[in-house]
Amino acid sequence: MKATRFGRNAAIAVLAVGALALTACGSDNATGAPSAAQTTAGVKVTGTLTGIGASSTGAAMDAWKAAFASANPGATVQYSPDGSGAGRKAILDGSAQFAGSDAYLTDAELASSKTKCGTDGAINIPVYISPIAVAFNIPNIKDLKLDADTVAKIFRGQITNWNDPAIAALNAGVTLPDLKVTPVNRSDDSGTTQNFTDYLAAAAPSVWTDKAAGLWPASLKGENAKGTSGVVKTVTDTPGAVTYADDSYVSGKLGTAQIKVGSDFVKISADAAAKAAELGKPVAGRAANDLSIKLDRTTTAAGVYPVVLVSYHVVCTTYDKKETADLVKAFESYVVSDAGQQAAAGSAKSAPLSKALQDKAKAAVDSIKAKA
Repeated sequence: MKATRFGRNAAIAVLAVGALALTACGSDNATGAPSAAQTTAGVKVTGTLTGIGASSTGAAMDAWKAAFASANPGATVQYSPDGSGAGRKAILDGSAQFAGSDAYLTDAELASSKTKCGTDGAINIPVYISPIAVAFNIPNIKDLKLDADTVAKIFRGQITNWNDPAIAALNAGVTLPDLKVTPVNRSDDSGTTQNFTDYLAAAAPSVWTDKAAGLWPASLKGENAKGTSGVVKTVTDTPGAVTYADDSYVSGKLGTAQIKVGSDFVKISADAAAKAAELGKPVAGRAANDLSIKLDRTTTAAGVYPVVLVSYHVVCTTYDKKETADLVKAFESYVVSDAGQQAAAGSAKSAPLSKALQDKAKAAVDSIKAKA
């Protein structure tokens, strides 16, 4: 993570708590859970909420937890960044009340979720939009231009040196070193990996012949590490190394690639990631309050950065206890509120949800209920 974020989190949390008073849940509050406004006006939730999942959202989760705890002194949110796959498993087996996942539940997982989450199962609520950086450690170089085929060849081990002609052709005027390329991938079941390989499979199909998946192809050689912080540390410590990671974690000596979209190269940014999310379409066949998004990885639209992740909080539509439902609703209401989205943006360089998507997210949170 960037060092500057740690000093800012406390201030962000304080501002966010004040802003909670301006944000409220919708009117359909089946369990009577307090809105975000109510939590600062005397009606407060209590208890411990357990989440497991994506490590990419670590900085945002730190800001969300701090602000929510300040507004609700009797409430605690525990979050273990064990990876998106671990998070989805935890919500399905009931060991967590919510999951953080950079990939939405599959149809099979949705069907399985009915065991613990009631007849309507679980829903995917987008809470965090962020670009995935192709981050590298090349001495004296912080910016490169790459297209999808070249990125795919780098991570498949087909390009083994940074002064390869394919890279040089895209970077006229850049003195590329005679330095070995060391690809570094996630060792755990990762939503970031799912999104990155989804981009490669769609945008470079002649090179990336594997299907998109949360687990890195076992046939490919290279270094690996657990979690976003793990791959970033490995690359930081290894000249010539390259990885894919949430942009909020990229700092120091690491450079990032511009990605070719159409005839232009797009720099990584939250705004460019937000444009990619806006072009996404609802996943077909999902319930009204399931907000899974199918991203267009092959867009040629100007200013769009297609190597992007939408991270979801996966929650049950029905919880066994009213207290749990109330706590989930109160926390998620804050997360998708203006205050919560701005806290994440300030802490993790993420793109706030659009107004239209935010309204849908609020309605989805309001639909959560407890068993009668």
